[in-house]
Amino acid sequence: MDDVMTARLVLHPISPAEAERVVAGRPGDGDRWAPGYPAEGDVSGAGRLLRACTETGDPRPFGTYEIRLREDGCAVGGVDFLGPPDEDGVVAIGYSLVPSARGRGYASEALRALLHLARELGVSRLRGDADHGNAASQRVMAAAGMRLVAEDERVKYYEISWDGPDRQEDPSEDQPEGPSEGPSEGPSEGRPLSR
Repeated sequence: MDDVMTARLVLHPISPAEAERVVAGRPGDGDRWAPGYPAEGDVSGAGRLLRACTETGDPRPFGTYEIRLREDGCAVGGVDFLGPPDEDGVVAIGYSLVPSARGRGYASEALRALLHLARELGVSRLRGDADHGNAASQRVMAAAGMRLVAEDERVKYYEISWDGPDRQEDPSEDQPEGPSEGPSEGPSEGRPLSR
């Protein structure tokens, strides 16, 4: 599977061998990792990819993507589908960035690219969530074109739909590139609570 390119980033679909290195926290000879990579969310995503490979086969393109800086190839985080779409074409996503990469718009840029890919792959609805206190992650999803659809005492739920009465336009074509999530107030995992 090919890398997904944006103006400043490369979303690289990690292979099982790369996932094993992420889980072990040991880069290979050609790997370039920013300080703090892999974070807990990256290890969780890589582990999920390895479990899927064992249980049902390689999930790509609905797997884990390493977020790399286009200028130097350094891995600064991850964005991933939390599994293949269900029978209604719905899929959930997660993402994270190392602290040094936050506040530069990378998360929104990566998420917009993943949304565009999801639409190309026939996904009808994409979902994500963030804790109430994680304002940075909420801004990332809003900047990528996702809308708040529900919340409970702990979590705010976001989604974007390309099918049905509440369908939305593809935000990857309408949103400007660059910083949009603002400075982070602590971890900006944006990963669902199931991780």
